[in-house]
Amino acid sequence: MDQFPQNGVNGLQPANTIMDIADWRKKIDELDLRLVELLNERAKAAQEIGKLKRNTKMPIYEPEREKTIFENVRKANRGPLPDGELRQVYERIIDVMRNIQKLEIQPKSAAGAGSTEFDIELND
Repeated sequence: MDQFPQNGVNGLQPANTIMDIADWRKKIDELDLRLVELLNERAKAAQEIGKLKRNTKMPIYEPEREKTIFENVRKANRGPLPDGELRQVYERIIDVMRNIQKLEIQPKSAAGAGSTEFDIELND
């Protein structure tokens, strides 16, 4: 018997209500919306870090920082997502965030005269 052990706060089912597949899917949809919000907040932070790196000539790729992130999420992981799979998710998140930083560091004139946004994406 699957039960969600929280009250009606945040749209969660009361503890004594058994959730069916539609309820769980609704829960996933709600969590996805929260994840999108958090990922966009993280992307904004990455943009700001990219600006700081541009101004201080710091490298985009910092392996020690990434190692710290992986260690932090591994320590925070309480499952059921296995550590290896969680690391894969974070590897992809970090890759996307690194690309966001590249856009901040890349000189605005790097596209050159006559180039389009499409050209920039193809040549990145």
